[in-house]
Amino acid sequence: MCRINPRVDFAFKKLFGSEENKDLLISLINAIVSKEEQVIEIELRNPYNLAAYQAGKMSILDIKAKGENGRWFNVEMQISEDYHFDKRAIYYWAKLVTEQLSEGMMFKELKKTISINILDFNFIPDNQELHNLYKIINVATGKDDKLHDIFELHYIELKKFTKSYQQISSALDRWATFLTKADKLDKNHVPKELVEDRAIVKAIEAVDRMFDEDERLIYEVRMQALADVESKIASAIEKGMEQGMERGMEKGMEKGMERGMEKGMEKGMDKAARAIALNLLKVGTSIEIISQSTGLSKAEIEQLML
Repeated sequence: MCRINPRVDFAFKKLFGSEENKDLLISLINAIVSKEEQVIEIELRNPYNLAAYQAGKMSILDIKAKGENGRWFNVEMQISEDYHFDKRAIYYWAKLVTEQLSEGMMFKELKKTISINILDFNFIPDNQELHNLYKIINVATGKDDKLHDIFELHYIELKKFTKSYQQISSALDRWATFLTKADKLDKNHVPKELVEDRAIVKAIEAVDRMFDEDERLIYEVRMQALADVESKIASAIEKGMEQGMERGMEKGMEKGMERGMEKGMEKGMDKAARAIALNLLKVGTSIEIISQSTGLSKAEIEQLML
């Protein structure tokens, strides 16, 4: 039974960013990109290295790789909610593009760079698709015209994957199943819908034995850090609600039972919303998400930031 969560960035990096598992990365990439972008071989540009991680030289756990056709790939797993991830994804894409240029090189030598972002949270609103692809297009024609085909950005939102084993119909379905159900998969009893895929079988076996003692400790610390972030966000919401309701009730009691309770509850809800908003601002939540969560207008939220 797999006991490691491959969605945790440290585990993801070792699983797909190690030299011995390059075939898994190739399989994952080919399950996401188009037929025209398929790769046969890749060169890892920042391979997993435990010593480098322990020395603080590998704080960002994305995977950079170059295909045999010259295309560049940036693959990242993000487990914690980040509602500014679109800007982060473009920054990483741009960084990988600029890293291609050394002194004396010409811009025409830049190769297509494909950013693949696998998210363990819902990010794209009003859209239930597991896989979304973004390119630069001509707005008038709706076509890319092959003028800016150096840019390609993929989002895989695992929370939107709800298929059963019987509904699996593609390589991406198999990888999404592995990433979301690894803790339930047994290397000795792989479902028939997955066993036909040698890369998936290898991934299941690899996750089952992937960490030594030092790596297990790092993994557990990373898991605790992620849990702490989730706890802080939940606490911020809970504390904001308690503070707002308490202050509102105090005001209501001062102005009389019947009218005060009515006004107090009203003001309490408003203060609760503002207190929640303040706490969420402190942990970097976007104004749009805060507005949806509290009912406050963007102007009211921006006023709290002054």
